[in-house]
Amino acid sequence: MEENEIINGLTDAVVNGKKDQAIELAQKALDEGIDPYIAVINGLAKGMEIMSEKYENKQAFMPHLLMASNAMYGGMDVLIPHIKSEDSGSRKVLVIGSVEGDVHDIGKNLVKTMMSAVGFEAIDLGKDVPVEQFAEAAAENKADVVSMSTLMTSTMDNMQRIMDGLQSKGIRDNLKVIIGGAPITENFAEEIGADATKKDAMEAARWAKEAAEGLAPGRWD
Repeated sequence: MEENEIINGLTDAVVNGKKDQAIELAQKALDEGIDPYIAVINGLAKGMEIMSEKYENKQAFMPHLLMASNAMYGGMDVLIPHIKSEDSGSRKVLVIGSVEGDVHDIGKNLVKTMMSAVGFEAIDLGKDVPVEQFAEAAAENKADVVSMSTLMTSTMDNMQRIMDGLQSKGIRDNLKVIIGGAPITENFAEEIGADATKKDAMEAARWAKEAAEGLAPGRWD
């Protein structure tokens, strides 16, 4: 099989929720010497982004999304262990969650997946996460990056409260913060003192990797 055929097959396997096919093609990608990072980003993740879009546009529903997610994770389990972290130091730590009041986690899960693909160890707090838990988890795990998301304008204020919590705990300067979700704008990110917001999970992961590499190594000591 050609590289493009395998990559497109991975995308289709996710879109159609076919876990066995995703696992088989992920293994084939490794056998054919395809860069596992490319297989994840251009194959599996692309399929999940297509499904997320379909879900947002009401062209797909929760059962389809769960099947797609299951297929994606099947392929990821095969590929992720073979992605070489370019860091010479230890793995970077990500604390991620959907803010208090928001029970959506599709976007958050996609960001977590992409972050894992670029070498982060992801501490997933889940959805509807109490405000104070972000700062507690960041301190406990000596996080490099905190990622928070919401799809609801009514819970955006909780992002400000989380930023205040990081500040009052005295750890804000030890890490980078990225926020996301449909209502989030660059202006809002700037307003609350977050470091970034990106338009999709892939961009978020690339930004986070670079941002984490720029942090001082002994800052948590």
